Amino acid sequence: MNNIPKLLIAAGVGLIVIGLIWAVLGRFINLGRLPGDIAVEKGNVKFYFPIVTCIVISVVLSLLAYIARWLFK
Repeated sequence: MNNIPKLLIAAGVGLIVIGLIWAVLGRFINLGRLPGDIAVEKGNVKFYFPIVTCIVISVVLSLLAYIARWLFK
């Protein structure tokens, strides 16, 4: 039971760091509007699905998880 508070604190710190990095890099990298993202506008209806952005985020997170596993092996 002693590991759960440490895990929650680490997750919170991780989210804060990710938020800060996103805020700083968001000015330079337009992550939500990559080529290949689907955007449809017809009349009053707007549909946006960031498929390429999701793929990029998935690849980056997978690489980070792989590196973390490799380091803590």
